[in-house]
Amino acid sequence: MNHAVNKAVWSGSWVAERLGVELVGDDELADLLGLALRRNPKRAHLLVSNVLGKHVPQSPSVVYGHGFALGRRVRDLLGTEEAGRAVVLGYAETATGLGHSVADGLGLAPYLHSTRRPVLGVAPAGGFEESHSHATSHLLLPEDPALLVGDGPLVLVDDEFSTGNTVLNTIRDLHERYPRGRYVVVALVDMRSAADAGRLEGFAREIGARVDLVAAASGTVRLPEGVLAKGQELVARHEAAAAPAAAGEPHGRVCRVDLCWPRGLPDGGRHGFTPQHRIRLEGALPAMAARLAEALPAKARRVLVLGFEELMYAPLRLARELEQLADTADNVGAEVRYSTTTRSPVLAVDDPGYAIRSRLVFPAHDDPADGPGERYAYNVAGGGFDTVIAVVDSAADTPELHAPDGLLDRLAAHTPHVVLAVVPSYVPEPLYVPERPAMLPEPLRGPAFSSYAPEEVGWLLQDLSDVTLEAPTEEREEAIQSGGAHYAESLPVEYQPSERYQELFQAALEESAARLALAVGAVTELVLAERSPRPVLVSLARAGTPIGVLMRRWAQFRHGLDLPHYAVSIVRGRGIDANALRWLAAHHDPADVVFVDGWTGKGAITRELADAIKEFEAGGGATGFDPEIAVLADPGSCVRTYGTREDFLIPSACLNSTVSGLISRTVLRADLVGPNDFHGAKFYRELAGADVSVAFLDAVAARFPEVVEAVDAQAKELLSGDRAPTWEGWAAVERISEEYGIHDVNLVKPGVGETTRVLLRRVPWKILARAGAGADLDHVRLLAEQRGVPVEEVAELPYTCVGLIHPKYTRGATGADGRAVTV
Repeated sequence: MNHAVNKAVWSGSWVAERLGVELVGDDELADLLGLALRRNPKRAHLLVSNVLGKHVPQSPSVVYGHGFALGRRVRDLLGTEEAGRAVVLGYAETATGLGHSVADGLGLAPYLHSTRRPVLGVAPAGGFEESHSHATSHLLLPEDPALLVGDGPLVLVDDEFSTGNTVLNTIRDLHERYPRGRYVVVALVDMRSAADAGRLEGFAREIGARVDLVAAASGTVRLPEGVLAKGQELVARHEAAAAPAAAGEPHGRVCRVDLCWPRGLPDGGRHGFTPQHRIRLEGALPAMAARLAEALPAKARRVLVLGFEELMYAPLRLARELEQLADTADNVGAEVRYSTTTRSPVLAVDDPGYAIRSRLVFPAHDDPADGPGERYAYNVAGGGFDTVIAVVDSAADTPELHAPDGLLDRLAAHTPHVVLAVVPSYVPEPLYVPERPAMLPEPLRGPAFSSYAPEEVGWLLQDLSDVTLEAPTEEREEAIQSGGAHYAESLPVEYQPSERYQELFQAALEESAARLALAVGAVTELVLAERSPRPVLVSLARAGTPIGVLMRRWAQFRHGLDLPHYAVSIVRGRGIDANALRWLAAHHDPADVVFVDGWTGKGAITRELADAIKEFEAGGGATGFDPEIAVLADPGSCVRTYGTREDFLIPSACLNSTVSGLISRTVLRADLVGPNDFHGAKFYRELAGADVSVAFLDAVAARFPEVVEAVDAQAKELLSGDRAPTWEGWAAVERISEEYGIHDVNLVKPGVGETTRVLLRRVPWKILARAGAGADLDHVRLLAEQRGVPVEEVAELPYTCVGLIHPKYTRGATGADGRAVTV
């Protein structure tokens, strides 16, 4: 038998000739649609799409491309602002993948599709009937009850728009619950009669909303009188004469492939699928497609990726990635096609002029709510496929799937190789119930505390501005190293940069702003893709706070998200502020909290945070906080979530409070911070004339538009790569500590940022600089010159530079001018 799609003959001619059915309209209709017959008391004919990926195996790029292009048209229709407020709704089962693709083309819209699968514990947000469908009841089961509540446009997506009844039922139900002013109906083909078109317009006037229509092609179906009875008779005659595709003895080999599907990523839009979910999926697709490619036989030339009923989008994206991979892999020339199984019974006729050439029949294998029944795969038998990759969700990976008459058995009878890939069925967790709020104050905000705008960050700190906490650097160092005091019990005197140093800062900012913007965008995309679609950014004050503000700005710029951002105190050797964690748990889901810092050195704070979270939970605190820190730069290879692992100059490390909202380092001292208090900090209002905090943020954010494509590429590369921490920075610090006779890793500060801190706040002994390091160290060399600290070039240094704190510090270790002396 020929392949399922024969382009030489229109695949609707068989029905047209026998029933007198005509398609009238745009020239593209014959390419988009074929015709078939089915046993249905309401409509005997079936419009069979050639580009939907349901009944007819098609190139996945073609399938995805049609939906994506429709989404782009909707975005153009709505405009950027309205498109950013839209929600896309697709119809089960045939349009679930199409709706996803439209949402992708729209860009920033979350997606939900209706479903016929009830899910225990998830309350329906709506429902409706599809009048002509084989199975009619649709449920809407969003994980986020607020998904449909907004007043932005609702985009409704179906494969065909025929009578308009389905859309009217949907809008009527949802408009009563969640009224809005605009709806957009999207379909591959608009096949309404003139009367049906007028009915939709009248309905729109009735509810007082605007309804637009976007379709790839339009026309109508001309049906002669008595066509329903004639069609039913024709179906009955051919069903009696023709059996389904013969099964025979299975000869194909069935194997299973573990996709390594990302943990917690929804398998589709049954409970909602956000742009952040899409970013995460796209980052994982190359590795998953590579696993599928490895399972293909060496000489595979025609491969079908077969989805499962409502599970259309995940198999489609896997198929498209595999198709692209086939162009570059060893099995060059392998043709990849995509289609899905269905619950809709259609007559199969092996004729080039008929859209459904063959059908495989097998029992339902996902324990459907409406009871057992037959399911179908069309145009697979006789399609010439040497491999079929069946993609199902875990709810459908049942004994029925593997039974002698099940889907896998039916496929093995018609292809030499069957590959099973199972996607975990996503089930929403119960809604989070926060702790009873503790009696803690609300966050401090600018301009009363800090020079940042109030929406940029809330400080979970207490204001100690009226307390004298500063001590000379030498006194602090002596007390710290002798064990007489902890570094967090006092503050260094704020370094006032010279004019030359300020010029260096401005030059460094101008030089590195684009590189910073790229790293900010990349780490934010990783957070949105892997950690939470609605993250609560919690920066570690104060070095992490400018980075947290920039990440918040990126999320707003790129995704229209208004993310909450707080700053909290963490102290080496003392842990994180437990009262700040209690406040966060009382106001947010701990699972959404993402801790943010500027960079890693040797990873001490990374370990400190992990230990502190364990201690907090062990003491009865809320569970669910993830101690994994997101950083701009990870030169120490201490974390998985980072924008870059380069050790380069982050200009905010060059200064103290004047680039951090005029906020001091955090303070933890028993006489100032009680058991129910936040850690403290000072607001240096008197330094407002030298403040560059907002200017720093604005300079980096101004480069966001020019790095969008680079961020997308870098985020995709990071998401698909191995980012496991190696802790090589810690190993290097231990080695340096011994080689230089320091014997204390706390006195070795690796990386540009940490070295700068040593020169600004501690008593430095010497600076190790990697041979050939360039402008990234100009400010370090200047500070070292000002403090009389030698800079030693080292050939084999894993960091750009390393700062060494004086290992045997006493007051006598500095000269009369306060400069360090060589020992």
